[in-house]
Amino acid sequence: MNPFVEKIKNSIEPLRQEIINHKVYAEINSIEELNIFMKYHVYAVWDFMSLLKSLQNNLTCTSIPWFPVGSADTRFLINEIVVGEESDVDMNGVRMSHFEIYLKAMEQSGASTSNITTFINELKKGTSFLKAYEIANVPLAAQQFVDNTFKIIQSGKPYLQAATFTFGREDLIPGMFTSIINDMDKNLPNTISIFKYYLERHIEVDGDHHSHLALEMTTNLCCTDEQYWNEATDTTIASLQSRIQLWNGAYEEIMANKN
Repeated sequence: MNPFVEKIKNSIEPLRQEIINHKVYAEINSIEELNIFMKYHVYAVWDFMSLLKSLQNNLTCTSIPWFPVGSADTRFLINEIVVGEESDVDMNGVRMSHFEIYLKAMEQSGASTSNITTFINELKKGTSFLKAYEIANVPLAAQQFVDNTFKIIQSGKPYLQAATFTFGREDLIPGMFTSIINDMDKNLPNTISIFKYYLERHIEVDGDHHSHLALEMTTNLCCTDEQYWNEATDTTIASLQSRIQLWNGAYEEIMANKN
């Protein structure tokens, strides 16, 4: 293994384990609790796409007139990931992004999509993030998570964006949670089947094929520059800490709802 990759993986492993073993998963035993979780998680699904598109904007030419930008190998890697994330297929083979699949999963389970859709509609109108959060009543933990992601996007440093994408947003779904969802799906047919499909697709595509492409992309961008790798480590750690806080927010709301 590349020594720089090995070093960053060793540095973030405790945080990865904290996320994989987060107490929120054990508390999701009903559709109501899953819907609360989804209300928070959807922001991570949405800003994942924003992070991905920022990489595509930085690593390829997305303006006219067209000029070749950077390495063709890197262009291939990011474009391959974008195709899979932005235009995958749902359960019926219909083309849509993973975010759109997630919204359908929320609608099927009865989870409210009003917060995330209002937030996005406000951004489309040119509303500031701060004001859009307020208008859409976005949970504080989700606000902080999105803010951290856009701080990385606005850094203008593709190697940091790639590192976050690769190490901070890779497959962090524990097998225990997948088992809970599978059992819930058996007891609640046609209620969370789309969410179950989303998880399976996420593990299949993001956790396998795309993770390898992303690792190669990050390695190409950081190369052997020790400073780049150190910055990448610090940024990834901040991203994982932000994910823990997002899960903490979901956990606290689930527990408050139970009590």
